[in-house]
Amino acid sequence: MPMDAPAFKLLVECAAPAGAEPEPTRFQLGARSVEVEEVLDRWLARDHRYFKLRGKDAAIYLIRHDVPSGHWELTQFLSTTAH
Repeated sequence: MPMDAPAFKLLVECAAPAGAEPEPTRFQLGARSVEVEEVLDRWLARDHRYFKLRGKDAAIYLIRHDVPSGHWELTQFLSTTAH
């Protein structure tokens, strides 16, 4: 998805491992619920936190948390299944 394309808003559930920052464990994209299999990467920008995730559906998701507003967005999606 190009960076200038509109992002998809999500509802995100997070949990904090002992002594760590909260990270996504599940998110809702429309009617679809995706459970997080693994957090592949995470990084901070000035006003955003980014997470690269592998869902239990084997797809890769890049989601962004806008810290000031509290909103979450899907910024990139990569399906690992052939169509």
